[in-house]
Amino acid sequence: MKMSAPIVICLIFILNGAIAQREFPGNFKFGTAGASYQIEGGYNEDGRGPSMWDTFSHIPGNIKNDSNGDIASDSYHKYKEDVAILKNLGVQFYRFSVSWSRIFTNGTPNTYNQAGVDYYLSLINELHANDIEPIVTLYHWDLPQHLEDLGGWLNPQIADYFGDYARVVYKNLGPFVKYWVTLNEPSTTCTLGYGKGTHAPGKTLIGDGVYTCAYNHLKAHAKAYRIYEEEFKAEQKGKVTINISLSHYYPKNSTNPLDLEAVERSFEFNAGLYANAVFKGNWPQLVIDRVAYRSRLEGYSFSRLPEFTQEEIAYINGTYDFFALNIYTSSIVEYTDEPAINSPSIWLDQGIVTSGDPSWPTSASSWLTSDPPGVRHLLNYLDKKYNPGEFIITENGWSTLPGELDDQSRIEYLSGYLSNILDAILVDGINVTGYTLWSLLDNFEWAEGYTQRFGIVQVDFESPERTRTYKASAEWYKRVVAARAIVD
Repeated sequence: MKMSAPIVICLIFILNGAIAQREFPGNFKFGTAGASYQIEGGYNEDGRGPSMWDTFSHIPGNIKNDSNGDIASDSYHKYKEDVAILKNLGVQFYRFSVSWSRIFTNGTPNTYNQAGVDYYLSLINELHANDIEPIVTLYHWDLPQHLEDLGGWLNPQIADYFGDYARVVYKNLGPFVKYWVTLNEPSTTCTLGYGKGTHAPGKTLIGDGVYTCAYNHLKAHAKAYRIYEEEFKAEQKGKVTINISLSHYYPKNSTNPLDLEAVERSFEFNAGLYANAVFKGNWPQLVIDRVAYRSRLEGYSFSRLPEFTQEEIAYINGTYDFFALNIYTSSIVEYTDEPAINSPSIWLDQGIVTSGDPSWPTSASSWLTSDPPGVRHLLNYLDKKYNPGEFIITENGWSTLPGELDDQSRIEYLSGYLSNILDAILVDGINVTGYTLWSLLDNFEWAEGYTQRFGIVQVDFESPERTRTYKASAEWYKRVVAARAIVD
């Protein structure tokens, strides 16, 4: 649409004013988040069936301290208290996920469970009553165990199962939801769950299963998107996308062409493997070529990377309404000589070495290091590469140790990331419309159990009441939301 001169002048004045005051634009929304298995508990109540994370976490040795999500933060019973906390923080939205096993007890439509639907309707009604918008994730890693028994994300029929589930959720919750994320961080499920085996379901198929998992995730996402587009969008008028988790990558030597190539490989094997088919069509050519080349050297007569048909490429391409980005850190990458032919691996397919900058402060979780400028660089890269039109930061957060209420390291981290997101908006012109702090509550942190705490609100996991206590970061975030600006 062509804008008139007065409108353009008005927008310029608004933008200049925002830049001068370092305020977030009026359309920008602040939020926070949680995920079903990590916070709900009530794992066997009201018709909920077992998920693969129930099974995996109940096997001794899989989770630190043999913890599990049976009770977790007990949000299944305390959701009204949690919404009251959200209201007090002043956030505009709350991102949560639906437990597939609450809607379909074993993941299939013949086990429909009205009690599960009613729970999420009650949560959404409570949010709306407090002027908080829900952003709903259909799948945050807790696949029904029955479907995992059928092959899980390696089963070519999983997209059809996911489509049946998505349709029922859209039908029941869709009239009250305007933002949907189909699949959260498929790269984590595929790499850690089906590749390294450190997440549910614990499979170690790092050379082939990880690619099949990615292939089936993309088909499942597209199925859920097309169902919404064809059956619900006209009436419900919501937006749907997939969620991409990504670090920013710096070359070890910015003047070395090989290290610059290593950066491209890192982006394409991490972001591109899941985003390219959605935003541009097909796998990234670099990934296609690298996996085919390594597969030939390993003696395969075919590539370990599944090949999309032209029909599948067309079906998946364009299945987004915005870019949902999870970002926590950055990495430094450098080129390495072609790895020796050994057991097939997605890591060897990349042919890079990854490291961190020792100057970046490290959180309680050893893998998490701080590089706030990385988010600005990454947003610019993704905007240029994919041109999605709109970004929402759907996760960004910092881990501290249990019991740490005066969490100044988290405040420093969040302040740095928010400041760089603001630069991306005001200086670079990137259309970022929302920021989701991960997470509202301390929760079950997957393989780390309860040893890592991402919440801005402490949960006392030793108490039957799972008592909530504000950390310093919660009070700080409340002031940021109220001021719509970075505060001390």
